[in-house]
Amino acid sequence: MEHFAYFRTPDGTPYAQRNGRPIARPLKSQGVAGSHRQELMLDMFHEGLGLFSGTAMKEALELIEALTISGTLRPVHIRVAPCGTTPGVTWLDLGRDDGRSVRIAPGGWEVRVPSADEVVWRRTQLTGELPEPATGHGLAGIDRLWSLCNFSDPESSALAIAWLLGCLDPGVPVPAPFLTGPQGAGKSTTARMLTRVIEGMSADLRRPPKDEDGLITAVAAGWITPLDNLSHLSADMSDLMCCIVTGAETIKRALFTDGDVHRSRYRKPLLITGIDVGVIRPDLGERLLHLKLERPGQRRSEADLWAEFAEVLPVILGGLLDLAVTVRAQDTEVPADLRMADFARLCAQFDQVHHLGALTAYRASLDDLTDDVIEGDVVAQTVLRYAATAGGGPVRQSATVWLDNLTRLYAGSAEDTPYRPLPKGWPTTGKVLSDRLKRLQPTLAARGVAVEWGRHPGQQDPGRSRYIEITATAHT
Repeated sequence: MEHFAYFRTPDGTPYAQRNGRPIARPLKSQGVAGSHRQELMLDMFHEGLGLFSGTAMKEALELIEALTISGTLRPVHIRVAPCGTTPGVTWLDLGRDDGRSVRIAPGGWEVRVPSADEVVWRRTQLTGELPEPATGHGLAGIDRLWSLCNFSDPESSALAIAWLLGCLDPGVPVPAPFLTGPQGAGKSTTARMLTRVIEGMSADLRRPPKDEDGLITAVAAGWITPLDNLSHLSADMSDLMCCIVTGAETIKRALFTDGDVHRSRYRKPLLITGIDVGVIRPDLGERLLHLKLERPGQRRSEADLWAEFAEVLPVILGGLLDLAVTVRAQDTEVPADLRMADFARLCAQFDQVHHLGALTAYRASLDDLTDDVIEGDVVAQTVLRYAATAGGGPVRQSATVWLDNLTRLYAGSAEDTPYRPLPKGWPTTGKVLSDRLKRLQPTLAARGVAVEWGRHPGQQDPGRSRYIEITATAHT
């Protein structure tokens, strides 16, 4: 206890922190990132005390763990964290053994070792080392990054900068960049570069996990989670990605217990690449950032490309930190019409500094994704088709009647219209249609069709009192 501080995190996990170092280690973990048990063994061995028996070490650690029950509560962070003593200040972990980190404040940034009150870092196998940022280069560092990327338009470049700025601020939920383009456009290479600006040269892309547990494990062990070559998004995986972007928690039974639980909270930056991921659900579409790439005119070898990137990474990181300080100092209003309002405000702050049209590009990105959602959903297409041909004013009908009318409109019941079989996934009951429309409500509203739910006053039959109102509010 003369050499270490012992504490628990808010979720109850005990940690040990060596005095004067901002890095905490779990007491008993046998992971490759190291545990306090291993620290004690090495210290005692180097001090000539030899090796203690497993039983003695186990009992000592159990006593230490018991002492933390009524001790200090302190959060631990991976890579990016808010300052525990000064509001508005954030920290970036460089992943170094000496604990040197970047303090990003409104007046500037500096590299130093934080105190235990300012931030405590947790390290995993995914925590790579970042070079010490270079100073005095400004936006030249960002320009060096774009010279290595293949973005097809300035709007995508501006949104990529805004996303990197959001990754440096743990208080801002950032949408997940969705890198698209033809084969050979360098989607995977660009995704690696964006990730390595924050996570270091050891970071790499990952194959999409097959289940929820696999994705949560990957998210919990790092800061940015880059998923490469997505070809399909199930409904469960889509919902989980929404939770990762905006924040959620999972609760599982703790190992070797009957009633205790393990609690995990997460809200982390997510990045995905793919040529075609299939149908994008509306709620995920509002949490994506569409970045477009094109095939490069001249190819380079992997060795030359990454050698140059590693050489200029200190300049890139320094330029990004300079930009972060300047952007955070801007005073702008929060755009009230966008779901990811914090990121939209960040784009507006960025525009005040460099006038690259990031907020306009963000709106255009959401508009593109809205088209993708509509193109993949036949119910949305049919509702828009109905709204385009219907007269003015709202129309109120029960869900069952709406299902019948939309089915006739899609299948073609007129004598001069050939019959079309209903596609897989078409709603089979009024309740299913109502639930589908609730998911599509923001998407349809973006195309000038308002969908609302209500009850007819004075109706005694509960089965006929509920209605769905569809109104064409603009040209569709």
